[in-house]
Amino acid sequence: MIAVRKLTSLVLGAALAMSLGATKAMADEYPSKPISLVLPLGAGGSHDLNSRVFTSIIPSYLGQAMVVKLMPGASGQKGTAHVASAKPDGYTLLFSHNFFDQLQQYTTKLPYVPGDFETVVRLNYATPSVVVLASSPWMTLKDLLDDMRQNPGKISFGHSGNWGAIMVPGALLLSEAGVKATLVPHKGGGPAMKALMAGDVDFSMAFPSVIGGQGDKLRVLASLGSERIFDDVPTLSELGYTTGVGLMNRIVMAPKGMPAADMQKLRDAFAALQKDKTYNKMMGKLGENTELMMGPDYEKIRIQQSEQYKKLVQAITGN
Repeated sequence: MIAVRKLTSLVLGAALAMSLGATKAMADEYPSKPISLVLPLGAGGSHDLNSRVFTSIIPSYLGQAMVVKLMPGASGQKGTAHVASAKPDGYTLLFSHNFFDQLQQYTTKLPYVPGDFETVVRLNYATPSVVVLASSPWMTLKDLLDDMRQNPGKISFGHSGNWGAIMVPGALLLSEAGVKATLVPHKGGGPAMKALMAGDVDFSMAFPSVIGGQGDKLRVLASLGSERIFDDVPTLSELGYTTGVGLMNRIVMAPKGMPAADMQKLRDAFAALQKDKTYNKMMGKLGENTELMMGPDYEKIRIQQSEQYKKLVQAITGN
């Protein structure tokens, strides 16, 4: 009887140890809890719209929710700094763009450096367009620019924040056209669009997903890039302008030092999205592309961007 009791104790002890070991393994499996996706921008912009699509579907491939957390402020620095100070465990990610990532370091002292982050994926890219209210008197880009020449500084340009994805291409266009406008910063593309719709600013630049959400209330005057986004809207290159720095890359980033195996799980989940019919359908409705680029490939582009933006800032500021 004593031997039986000892054997039973040994069996129960082994079973308990195995159970505890399995529980620990499951707890250590990434991701074991929801992931926070920090947007250093306001609500209603193209980053917000894009994030709502992919975070609604990616849990199917990660096994955990990805929760959007809007954290605008200080031209993207508030949210970016928050992620930079987070543990590199993959549970706090940043959804940003190339202008915040590589350009701002040449315009202001930052509470972080680009090297604090590693690219998970480049989700897609977007090209902005010059937009005015449909009720405005400007029918073409030439009309708008001519009015600026006759009234220097009296026409206002609402953008998404200093040295952001709308301000930079807009400032370059104004510089190349030789005109002056009053630049009015906002905490993201959404607030900038609200200001335009309210008549608080005269014109802005916006991305396809934001433009599409306004229906027939907007008039698109011109788009950046070499190919037309809207069939009846010319590109700046067609109109004789050379401005081509306005391409925005939407990037998902993690604090540097994230475990390689966990990083790969994230990248695999984003890769799986590209074959998801619902994801492609929803992105198509937004007017956005699904041109995913893996982190290692985009990291090579980041190096090139750094030098390009350094020269750009020197050209704009004269310093």
